[in-house]
Amino acid sequence: MTAITPTLLNKIRDRFAQIDTCPEQGPRVFFENAGGALTLKSVVETSARYAAIPDNQGRDNPGSHELVRVITKAKADMAEMMNAPGGQFFVGESGTELLFRLIMNACLSAQPGGVVLGSTLEHPATRSACDRWTKVARHTHVLIGHDDDSGTIGAAAYAEAVTPDTVVATIVHTSPVTGMGVDVSACAAAIRAVAPACLIIVDGIQHAAHGQIDLASYGVDGYVISPYKMFSRHGYGLAWISDRLSRVPHNALLDGPEDNWEMGTRDTGSYATLSDIADYLDWLGAEVSDSSDRRQRFQAAGRAIHDHETALTDAMIKGTGNLPGLAEMPGVTLLGGADNPAREGLVSLTVADVPSVEVVKRLNAEGIRTHLRKADHYSGNILSPLGMDSCVRVSMCHYNSSAEVAKFLGVMKEITG
Repeated sequence: MTAITPTLLNKIRDRFAQIDTCPEQGPRVFFENAGGALTLKSVVETSARYAAIPDNQGRDNPGSHELVRVITKAKADMAEMMNAPGGQFFVGESGTELLFRLIMNACLSAQPGGVVLGSTLEHPATRSACDRWTKVARHTHVLIGHDDDSGTIGAAAYAEAVTPDTVVATIVHTSPVTGMGVDVSACAAAIRAVAPACLIIVDGIQHAAHGQIDLASYGVDGYVISPYKMFSRHGYGLAWISDRLSRVPHNALLDGPEDNWEMGTRDTGSYATLSDIADYLDWLGAEVSDSSDRRQRFQAAGRAIHDHETALTDAMIKGTGNLPGLAEMPGVTLLGGADNPAREGLVSLTVADVPSVEVVKRLNAEGIRTHLRKADHYSGNILSPLGMDSCVRVSMCHYNSSAEVAKFLGVMKEITG
């Protein structure tokens, strides 16, 4: 497998809209990918094309037949891209809405008196859903404390906390605040060893853009992403559920298909843009490997993305050219530490004596887009135990360049100097 070379990076960047220019701000470096990745140009074109179509699915006419074909193809593309072992894919309002729906139905499907197990690393979409539906279903919600120093959680923590009466468990694949990944397969295996019938639901929203997804290897029952964080657009979320979770009681129309989890007619264009994502990753996999197998090309693309983003975060932390890295700058604290193999394309930091809100403003004034995370209902679970009221989140994707990292470090050197 070959790496993402400067020549290939130029080809990659050419496939994304607004790669280095904001229509409101002008030239800018986009390091706010955890808030929403850049959008493929093909997705923009596809969305416009399908927005004009008046037909609904399920009618006996050529337009409707084509919509059904597009949806069927998109689901097949997702199954191949994510290596899904059966089950089904469907879209919903958003990733948050889908997490609530999966967790609700999982909790309600179990007899009262069980345990719903999660962790303090998780996004409030998961924690809030579990808090609400454990009360309604009369279960007990147990949160495992994550490791503050590493910014992640391991299988050993799940193994210590899981009990035979655990009926639902949740795992976050990557933290949107620390940027650290979680070994989903190991955590799921630790849960299954004690509670084999437990329904396990994964928040893959932050992870999706940063490497391959391999559902067959995870041993879970639900996996949710937000496509706007994986090169598509806003307005919908995507869920995969296992055959077992598909069969639990859930909202559906009377006398309708029993395994249908979609509510009403969905936007065919949202499905079509999922095929755009798959086609893009297939293309990238062909650029970095010589495999004739599509699944292997998806895997090659994931490895190339991971390796390129690791190089970018290493340069940001350790320095590049004659510019010092964040780890060498006075007063800089890095969430999760400077040397953390779980890091996925994201660096969160604070600067002593400079409020994080001011750091974000100064970077933005220099055309570098980052984001302020506050110790609020979104990020307080991570920041408050560290004694931080806020931090600066710098999040990258594989289309970002070392030159952009160098520009960022140059401004940070001025801020910390």
